[in-house]
Amino acid sequence: MIIVRHRIWFFALTGLITLVALASLGFYGLRLGTDFTGGSLVEIRYDGARPAGEVMTRNLEDAGFEGFSLRESGTDTYILRSALLTDEQRGNLPAIFSYQGGTAHIDQLTEVGPTIGLELRNKALIALGLVLLCILLFIAFAFRKVSEPISSWAYGLIALVTLVFDIIVPIGFFAALGHFNGAQVDTLFVTAVLTILGFSIHDTIVVFDRTRENLRINHDKNRKEDFAETAGRALTQTMVRSANTSLTTALALLALFVFGPESTRDFALTLLVGIIAGTYSSIFLATPLLVAVEKWRGQKKK
Repeated sequence: MIIVRHRIWFFALTGLITLVALASLGFYGLRLGTDFTGGSLVEIRYDGARPAGEVMTRNLEDAGFEGFSLRESGTDTYILRSALLTDEQRGNLPAIFSYQGGTAHIDQLTEVGPTIGLELRNKALIALGLVLLCILLFIAFAFRKVSEPISSWAYGLIALVTLVFDIIVPIGFFAALGHFNGAQVDTLFVTAVLTILGFSIHDTIVVFDRTRENLRINHDKNRKEDFAETAGRALTQTMVRSANTSLTTALALLALFVFGPESTRDFALTLLVGIIAGTYSSIFLATPLLVAVEKWRGQKKK
């Protein structure tokens, strides 16, 4: 299999993509939303035509708002995310958003204190850590009968390495998106990351399971075969399925991004980038790493 044979090139490409994502995260950082920092979320609806976003942004700046995010939602609504409002700002909201006779209605006003925001941030990190730990334990248990040529724990650790890549890429992308487009990290973003983990690990386990099945067949038939060929054949057997699944999912997410509401576009885009990264890692990273570990163990035994 050409992917396994030229795995060094794919490792280099993976390293380059990871460096770009980490550089984006380091230079731009993540813009945490009100869910994690505390602040206000306001939904403003208009009876008639919705004013231009540039006009509303200027009105908010004139009223003393700083570091806010104003997004369109549907055809007649704006969603404002900002720091906690003062009593004066809260009372002036209808006047700030009214424009040329158009009446603005405040349909929703939610405020999250900084303590709650910190608690949500900590719980999101704990949830992410628990998911990764559970995945490691599950794979180690599911592959417990596979000890040759590498142990079941190696399958689990390699799966975690690919998942870390799958997390870093969309996070780095979202850091750039936040810098250039004002996208903020909220609980919906955490949901997208957890969804990406589930999708990616599914593809990776499919390939690993096929490798395990090929090893069993070789053992039953007493057939001697290099592990690289066994793993490469498993990758070939599952690649079309993985590509088709990812393509159909990506098309659905693309449709959601193009035609869906403004409020879910960042969510759809994050999922789209994560699905692409997950498909790449399942095909071009997981199995080549498995072969590399087997080669390293073989050289160590010698």
